[in-house]
Parts: sequence; structure tokens; C-alpha cells
Amino acid sequence: MEPSLSSRLAASVRAADPDRYFTALFAPAALRPHLFALYAFNHEVARIAETVREPMLGAIRLEWWRETVEQAGRGMSRNHDVARGLAELFAAHKIAPALLEGIIAARAFDANAEQFADFMALEAYLDATGGALMRAAATILGGDPAIARPAALAYGLAGILRSLPFHNARHKLYLPLDLLAALHVTPEEFFLLKDDPRVASAVRQTALRARDHFLAARNGPRPRGALAAILPAALVPVYLHRLSRMRDVSIHRKQMALLSAAMKKRL
Repeated sequence: MEPSLSSRLAASVRAADPDRYFTALFAPAALRPHLFALYAFNHEVARIAETVREPMLGAIRLEWWRETVEQAGRGMSRNHDVARGLAELFAAHKIAPALLEGIIAARAFDANAEQFADFMALEAYLDATGGALMRAAATILGGDPAIARPAALAYGLAGILRSLPFHNARHKLYLPLDLLAALHVTPEEFFLLKDDPRVASAVRQTALRARDHFLAARNGPRPRGALAAILPAALVPVYLHRLSRMRDVSIHRKQMALLSAAMKKRL
């Protein structure tokens, strides 16, 4: 990949997705440009729901990215840095375009009025988005993609909890309906409630589930060379701890957590 393209993709990921930017730095230098292309693509499709007002507009933009991935898989590139990065990624690694197309398809949920019935449905979405992303990253690094699922679920659930205020403001529900029903809270009430013990209970139950997935990832097979692919999950304990204090996590604290996991060569 030409240095200027790699630098632009790296800068884009650093600004939009610092967690994955810093974890990519633990990968071999020759493979980082392809990770940056992958993560820049993920940001492009993940932010679509935040930039459109109508589901149809979101669907149009997602279709543009599906066609872009399809073309990149055939060695053709649109005039877009991420498209050029994807074309080079597919040329260098045995990653099926269908894997990224699956991420795009799952992201349709973000821009519509659908809701998850239960944790099984929520975790299927997280596996189809963040899980597929980690599997692609593991493939780039020459590791086993199967290690990705528990790490992706832990990181995804923690991310949903951290972004609750943002999603509540746009009236988009990610927590499962059966969880709210058990707490006798409707989605519309949940969007508006602040200091309510039922909200705290929903957050606590989801956090416990995130922690269980994190422990499964930590106690699972060693990731070996693919550690950088699942390394974002090393931040889950820090995020859950700070969540209880309603405080954000400093860049320095994140870097220390990532470095600790990298030195141990596991989450």
C-alpha cells in the first residue's frame, strides 16, 4: 500500500476509532495498513445511521458500500481511500468479500425502528458486526478467526452501555425487550429515565453478561499472532469499572490496559 494512502487511513482510524487504532499498533508493521483499511471501512458503515434521518437514505448508503466491497473483491476500486484500501486488502489476504458484506447487512438495524427481542438476538447482531470485524482482522494476522466471538461480544456489550445516552437521545434501543419487560419499563420510558433503579438494573445485568464473555475470551485458547485482532476486548474491565462511576477512560489508562494484555500475550 502506498505510504500516503496508509497514512491517511491510519489518521482516519485514529480520529474515529482510537481503540482499534492503538490495538493495530501491536500488529506487525507490514500488516497495519490492511488493518487500518478494515477499521476505516467499519467506521464508514457504522456511522451511517448517525448521519441520516430516514431509513431509506441509510439503506442507499449501505448499498453503496456493498457495491464498493463487491468491486474491491474483484480488484476494482472506486475513487475513495477506503475503497482503495479494501482492494489492496482483498488482494493480499484470503478474506471473502461476503464477510464484510455481512457487516453491512447487519448495520441496517442501526438506521431502522427494529428492536432486539432478547440477548440472543442482540448478540447475533454483535457477532455479525464486531465479531466479523475481529474475524477479518484475525485472518489478516494469520490467526484463528474462531477466537473472535467471546471477545467481540464482551467489547460490543460494553460499547452499548457506554453509548446509552447517545442512543437514548435518538430513541434507538439496543438493549433487549425482554430485559426491559422484566424490569417493567417500556422502551419509551427507558429513553427518558435518568436516575432510576430499573435503568441501573438493566445496565448491571448487561455488564455482568459482558464480563462473562470477557472471561470466556480470556480463558479460551491463546490468540498467539492474532492477539491484536481481539485486543480491544482488553479494555472491557476498564470500561465496566468506570461505567459504575459514570466517568470516561483516559487515553493513558487505555494504553496501559492494552500494553498489559500485549505483554501477557492474552486478554
